[in-house]
Amino acid sequence: MLEELKKQVCEANLQLVAAGLVIQTWGNVSGVDRASGNLVIKPSGVPYDGMRPEHMVVVSLTTGEVVAGDLKPSSDTPTHLILYRAFQEIGGIAHTHSLYATAWAQARREIPAFGTTHADYFHGPVPCTRLLTTQEIKSDYEANTGHVIVEQFKKRNPLHFPGTLVACHAPFAWGATVEKAVENAVVLEHLARLASETLRAKSSTKPMPDALLDKHFLRKHGPRAYYGQKKE
Repeated sequence: MLEELKKQVCEANLQLVAAGLVIQTWGNVSGVDRASGNLVIKPSGVPYDGMRPEHMVVVSLTTGEVVAGDLKPSSDTPTHLILYRAFQEIGGIAHTHSLYATAWAQARREIPAFGTTHADYFHGPVPCTRLLTTQEIKSDYEANTGHVIVEQFKKRNPLHFPGTLVACHAPFAWGATVEKAVENAVVLEHLARLASETLRAKSSTKPMPDALLDKHFLRKHGPRAYYGQKKE
């Protein structure tokens, strides 16, 4: 199982590059194997060019210790650990510094739900965290980044809001699988760009009506969803 997960996580990281969401060594994708209690994540600071499954690092979900791999795991590993522990529904996490979503994060603004494209993936605005305190930054910064994300989701379903912006930092996205996490990272960047262009076209644009938001989200993700083909 872990060998297959390494392949999936490696491919997912390369997909971020192909989608134009990361440059240099920025960003990372991880996947979790809850049966074994481990996550697999990209190594820290390793270029994407030439990256292979055997470079992926296996980390204990419980202790945070490396249990397999010759390289150091991503410096964002503590953030991933906090999210996996808090959000039992998710199986993959993608962190990028994509241009538009990061611009909204730096502006410390949530991304409003202006139209149905947004509502197909998020049941409301894409949230933005509060700023970390000075003490949170100086002590366990990466873990505290995870904590401020979790703080936002006390009344939110993480699968109904499959991503967030970390104030002055960048976006994190997730999903039930590694592949879905990457898809949601791609969508989050598109929504950020779309919102930017919407406000450029009309700076006074208001969020879409709740009825339309609910209709588009629930027809795809609700208990009576009817979008797409029936699964066998």
